[in-house]
Amino acid sequence: MSNPAPSPRNAARSELSPLKYLFPGWYAIVMGLCGLALAWYRATPLMGEAATAAALSIGLLAAAVFGVLAVATVLRGLHHAEAWAEDRQHPVRHSFIAALPIAIILLATVAHALGLQGPPVTLLWMIGAGSQLFVTIWVLGRWWKGNGQDGLSWAGITPALFIPIVGNVLVPLAGVPMGYAQWSAAQFGAGLLFWPVVMILIGARILVQGPWPDRLRPASFIFIAPPAVVGLAALQFDAPELVAWALWGMAIFSAAWVALQARAIAALPFGLPHWGMSFPLAALAALTLRLAGETGLMAKLGVLLLALASLVIAGLVLGTVRGLRDGTLLAPEPSGPTEPAPPAIRVVASKP
Repeated sequence: MSNPAPSPRNAARSELSPLKYLFPGWYAIVMGLCGLALAWYRATPLMGEAATAAALSIGLLAAAVFGVLAVATVLRGLHHAEAWAEDRQHPVRHSFIAALPIAIILLATVAHALGLQGPPVTLLWMIGAGSQLFVTIWVLGRWWKGNGQDGLSWAGITPALFIPIVGNVLVPLAGVPMGYAQWSAAQFGAGLLFWPVVMILIGARILVQGPWPDRLRPASFIFIAPPAVVGLAALQFDAPELVAWALWGMAIFSAAWVALQARAIAALPFGLPHWGMSFPLAALAALTLRLAGETGLMAKLGVLLLALASLVIAGLVLGTVRGLRDGTLLAPEPSGPTEPAPPAIRVVASKP
């Protein structure tokens, strides 16, 4: 016997429920806060214990936000299973599902860096690393469907694609000091494998279809994250420091490139995609501070980048609180095409 149709009152209640719109991208908040905590931890040689205290405070905030989001995610799955299914099928939102395992990896990384070591932290890291690898395989599995339904479409080729495909390079940050260097190296290699592939796909999308929609413009900052994180991971593997410097050059150049979007991003109404700026800026600050000595130009630049990341993330926190208060965040996405229409072809009739 078929289930009865929901009453109009229950349907309206479902439409108005904020939980329905708790998209996986909300875990980018945890990513940004964890990245900032790690950047402040890297500033300890310059600023002393005050930097460690700041890292601990931000890390605790990240853990609290993760706890709230985890409970809300479970409730969403119970009450709005169809919304979760839509996320998995959406050409863009499915990439943000990887923000959940990455948030877990980063929480374990912050905990280990701040001295919280032991089986619980190791288990947390293992859950995050395993889940991230699973999501990567799942996302890449969609590519075998071509450009058909649930396949690789132009709409899905945005900088957000770096999160599930290249996010495995985060695993060594905690995996190596925990004693899992071999597995960390293997998963690190999986992240490196498709990094240039995603870069080529994004370049092809810009050339053929044009950039992604304006509301996703802040995600352009994700270009900074892969070289910055790979540089930090390379140092964990005791790679030559010049390799890390080369990756730092890639990251700082990427930052200068995406900075050209700053004015256009500032003109946009605040939305969840703005959190795409947070972790990349924090990762760049962390790598700069890691390479800097205790004095000199590089140290000053590291402090400047740390201040920039802190100010940006503070602004994002305030914008998020304001958006939750005003009801503009946990709401349906703006209507409109998920990808730009191809340029129109102008036909000019010749005179007889």
